Amino acid sequence: MTAFFDILIGGVFHAAVLFLVAAGLQLVFGVQKIVNLACVSFYALGAYFGITAVKWALAAGMSPGAFLPVLILSGIALGVIGPFIEALLRTIYHRDEAFQLLLTFALVLMFQDVLRFFWGANPQELGNLSMAYGKLAIGAVQVPTYNVLVILASILIALGLGAVLQKTRYGRILRATAENREMSQALGVNVRWMYSIVFTVGTVLGTVGGALVVPTAAASLDMPVELVVEAFAVVVIGGLGSMRGALVGALIVGLMRALAIRYYAELEILAIYVVVIAVLIARPAGLHGKPIE
Repeated sequence: MTAFFDILIGGVFHAAVLFLVAAGLQLVFGVQKIVNLACVSFYALGAYFGITAVKWALAAGMSPGAFLPVLILSGIALGVIGPFIEALLRTIYHRDEAFQLLLTFALVLMFQDVLRFFWGANPQELGNLSMAYGKLAIGAVQVPTYNVLVILASILIALGLGAVLQKTRYGRILRATAENREMSQALGVNVRWMYSIVFTVGTVLGTVGGALVVPTAAASLDMPVELVVEAFAVVVIGGLGSMRGALVGALIVGLMRALAIRYYAELEILAIYVVVIAVLIARPAGLHGKPIE
């Protein structure tokens, strides 16, 4: 029973963080039709900046138990880079997908040098700060309270995104713009401003995801490369452009990863690829994706 809960909590915790990054990727693609490889760099940037923000706050006298709001606020603050990156990508919206991939991959390499310049090549960590919240007893099993809080935060973000997209006037305009940009523009929608907001939200999702993971894992220059495989596995499994697919895909990848690490760590990446191949064979558009006609 303990092993089951370890796999479940570990897998869902990783899925919660992975969902935030994949949701940002899906949101940007769904509206702007651009595959943003740089989302993994936003994740790494959020991790490094989150560590720095918490260390600054602790040095200023903050209680260790108050680090979670600091991490979330540090990720949100990094949203200021979103409009500038979107302005750069604006030049390739109508270009071939190869140009989009090349430019966003170039951004990944550039951000890697930025991280090395400001934080150096050595991994950064917060030690056992996540234990400041203690452990939560579930029957005979104890799980880190911080992991549960991150899972709950991710669920709230998912529900909030869904409510905004489905229930609000802004969400309806957003979905209309995603379906037909030219018609929306003709009806008076400021598409350029809409794209800037969407990309900034996608950026914040990535940076907050990176910030939330650092109390349990070190931030390193390898983070973007390691995450890009999992992020795109989530997209392939769930379906490109589907927010519901991002959630389902993240859960599948997170649980498969936790299961592999528990019993045979060498199969971690292979297990994810097996699921990706199976989905591509059975449903090439993904579990919640729309087939291209």
